[in-house]
Amino acid sequence: MNISTIEKFIAIEEIKNLRIRYAHYLDSNNIEKVISLFSEDAICQTDRNPWRGRAEIKAGLEKAFADYDEQNHGSYPFLHAITNQWVELTSPDTAEGRCYLIDLVSERNNGESPLLLLGLYSDEYKFLDGKWYINRSRLDIIWPERNVEGGEPGKNLALPKS
Repeated sequence: MNISTIEKFIAIEEIKNLRIRYAHYLDSNNIEKVISLFSEDAICQTDRNPWRGRAEIKAGLEKAFADYDEQNHGSYPFLHAITNQWVELTSPDTAEGRCYLIDLVSERNNGESPLLLLGLYSDEYKFLDGKWYINRSRLDIIWPERNVEGGEPGKNLALPKS
């Protein structure tokens, strides 16, 4: 791969920032900014059937907000803590990454555990028109019920099927 060390580090930081912005935008119910992080034909798979393209991702997120905002705060009742990001460039215009998700519920009563789930995001990224985008994303659940496909960035990472 013909890319300098500095260019590689800049690309990796830009990619890591995508997932961090995703968590912030998601938790604040800023769906327009969330979907702007995905390529036009992205595939996003959480605990539901995969969403294909920005329109389906937007509709799926809107439904999730309606399902989960039981106290009508106008925001997701969760905090998505993203950590342990691992990104591997697979070409100058593509990359794969994994990161841990610690998903906390913000609407539980005092004394109840705020922990909802532990998971792993597996992502494929594409560099298009001068920007990095999430192209395919899969959420593997580690706890409370294990559902993990596995792989490593750049080595058989399990992603939603194209």
